Amino acid sequence: MITFPRRRRRHRRSAPLVLGVSCTAVLSLLPSSALAAPPEPGVAAAPADTEQRVAAHLARIKNRPAALRAFFRALPKGADLHNHLSGAASTELLIKLAGDGGLCIDNRTTTAKPGPCGPGTRPAVQARTDRAFHRRILRAWSMQDFSSASGESGHDHFFAAFGKFGAVTWPNNGKLLAEVANSAARQNQFYLETMLTPASESGKKLADRVGYHADLRRMHRLLASGGRLDKLVREAGRDTDASQAQFRKAAGCGTARPGPGCRLPVRYISQVSRGASPARVFTQMAVGMRLAERDRRFVAVNLVQPEDEENALRNYRLHMRMLDYLHGVYPRAHITLHAGELVPGLVKPEHLRFHIDEAVRTGHAERIGHGVDVAHEDGAPALLRTMARRNTAVEVPFTSNRQILGVTAADHPFPLYRRYGVPVVLATDDPGISRSDISRDYQYAAAAYGLRYGELKNLARASLEHAFLPGRGLWGERGNGRRAYGLSRPCRFERPGQGRPPRAACARFLAGNQKAALEWRQEVAFARFEHRVLHTRL
Repeated sequence: MITFPRRRRRHRRSAPLVLGVSCTAVLSLLPSSALAAPPEPGVAAAPADTEQRVAAHLARIKNRPAALRAFFRALPKGADLHNHLSGAASTELLIKLAGDGGLCIDNRTTTAKPGPCGPGTRPAVQARTDRAFHRRILRAWSMQDFSSASGESGHDHFFAAFGKFGAVTWPNNGKLLAEVANSAARQNQFYLETMLTPASESGKKLADRVGYHADLRRMHRLLASGGRLDKLVREAGRDTDASQAQFRKAAGCGTARPGPGCRLPVRYISQVSRGASPARVFTQMAVGMRLAERDRRFVAVNLVQPEDEENALRNYRLHMRMLDYLHGVYPRAHITLHAGELVPGLVKPEHLRFHIDEAVRTGHAERIGHGVDVAHEDGAPALLRTMARRNTAVEVPFTSNRQILGVTAADHPFPLYRRYGVPVVLATDDPGISRSDISRDYQYAAAAYGLRYGELKNLARASLEHAFLPGRGLWGERGNGRRAYGLSRPCRFERPGQGRPPRAACARFLAGNQKAALEWRQEVAFARFEHRVLHTRL
């Protein structure tokens, strides 16, 4: 891996994120005891000493797989900010839903199709009793038992899965979310941003009707004329209402036994299919950014699909110019971009030289997804310093990077980003397809890079800090590597999780800032976790 000399850096906090949500909404996110959170006896040890003792425990169990798995599953792990809903749900759930929906499986391609089942297909429901059939679908729709010996690359197998189960996902977003949210909550995460494509078919029809215009101002005006964009926003809102009703039913929300995901705050990121025509790409961007400003359930846009796809490569700079224009129209819509999900050999060398830089400087990306090829960028040291100065975070899904790109350990830029002070957050990407979870990626980070407990805490803290949540955050001083985070006013002298409720000024601050409230909740969880480790030897 290429490394660069270190230079002194100055850090600047990003501006507060503001969404149309009531300050009192935070009360629904916290249990009645969350602010005071009386700990078990003995939890009030000095924080630095506590972290050192937990770090020592982690070192002692490094060769005990079961103990390590329990430790990392119980570890509070912030937020998942890079999560594709259709790829996050378990393959077992997708196969079940295919059967429930009367879908058929193509015998040759294992692609799910609407019924009735004709020649060359089998009813998906048969997978419930035919274990060999079930296993075949499982392997085709995920990375289960994948081997490149078949002649297919991990990259191609991974991305092909979406087309095979696509017919299952679109009518079942709420059911998928119930499982994904429950899983995130059980993994001790506190917030989820997941990606989906709002008003997809209607957006395609509008884009094809309007056509592409190089004058982006004119194209946006044509899309918006006669209330056509607003109609798509309303359609997306109705679809989301229906999905949330489906979610609440599937998760048991409002019943005597609600799933843990019922308490998990979830927001949506609108996907833009970068392999589509320029007209469709621009239309999806406009819909997503308009949604982010008008529906508090949506927060951002992101470009998806393989970055090495022909249209994605050809139009990359055009896509960044589109975002640059729309950012001026919708300045309150957040932007997070897949960029640099590339390695030498996957694309020509010239395509490794500018994608992340363009995303940051032209596309206004506040977070970068993957960023694997950063060392190959022109002026990489300057780019890394810019990302550190702007507080532009990188979303790192270790499992996905290993399966799709074959990038692991020393070949991964994770240490390079950290060396330059670029914020890094861990994410799952598509844990259903990957057959993994966020706990395994935290465990991988600790093993591959020798991270101590305090550094793992800072990774979890960073994921909430860089979430597109409304209000100010809890931290006045941002941690990096081994440096600690520092609480901001008016909570500077508080000790979350130490048995005392916050003072009045801090309590008011938490009630008025959803981001800070979730960060406080995580600090309480850390205190409880540390007590369990030190007193029950988790």
